[in-house]
Amino acid sequence: MDQSGISINADQIVAYQGEPGAYSHLASQHCFPNWQMIHCASFSQALAKVENGEAHYAMIPVENSTAGRVEEIYRELKGTQLYVVKEHFEPVNHCLIALPGMRLEDIQQIGSHPQALAQCNKNIQGMQAKQVAMYDTAGAAKHLAESKQTGLAVISSSLAAELYGLNILKSHFNDVSGNTTRFLVFSKQQKMPLYEPNLRYITSFLFKVRNIPAALYKAMGGFATHGINMLKLESYMLDGHFTATQFYVDVEAHFQSPAMQAALEELRFFSEDVRILGTYYADSFRK
Repeated sequence: MDQSGISINADQIVAYQGEPGAYSHLASQHCFPNWQMIHCASFSQALAKVENGEAHYAMIPVENSTAGRVEEIYRELKGTQLYVVKEHFEPVNHCLIALPGMRLEDIQQIGSHPQALAQCNKNIQGMQAKQVAMYDTAGAAKHLAESKQTGLAVISSSLAAELYGLNILKSHFNDVSGNTTRFLVFSKQQKMPLYEPNLRYITSFLFKVRNIPAALYKAMGGFATHGINMLKLESYMLDGHFTATQFYVDVEAHFQSPAMQAALEELRFFSEDVRILGTYYADSFRK
């Protein structure tokens, strides 16, 4: 059993989105250093690997301290039956990397995933370079290594630079120091830790409010009444209908705690389709 309380399965495989060298790859290595990693072209493919039994876990980024939420994953949640079993905070050191021999003054375009571009936007503007959106940070490095495109630099990790034989022109290229991405680990089996009142837990869940006045206010009221700290509340439309809104919530509580059970009872009265994604230990980064 690892320090997070998750049992290590015999088929020690973690799926992640992106090419080798992506930040999801780094996060997987840091959480499961002795496991095998398999890369996927999309979040849905990484989740499907777990659903189909081809991987034990999927490492999925959900938000960044500089650029905000990773919107794509919230669209995937309603279509998966997986559980959240762990959170991980990965410090992000964006590097500006280029072909050997290229200089900063030679750069005309800077390519990367839109999230990475957003996290380095001020520095890119300062170089007066054109931004080029690509599907993945490590994929951008791989593209540059294969295409050898002149005038192009990419934003990626130091691991990607090493893997693809590229040079780091600037380290810590992100606009804000302390840039960090939060990842969730998804599993086919629910692995809820035992409730101990003195430990810190996070519970994640989805719900849809009933179509009545002040339904969201009433649904969330129980968490305030019972002293439960709400860490995250995200909303998104369901199936393209403006009248149907689903919410994703993180709260600081164990599912089995008396306060959480009382708050959920109120939530269910004013909501429908409440689905618990999982309870897991709060990462030490939150301290």
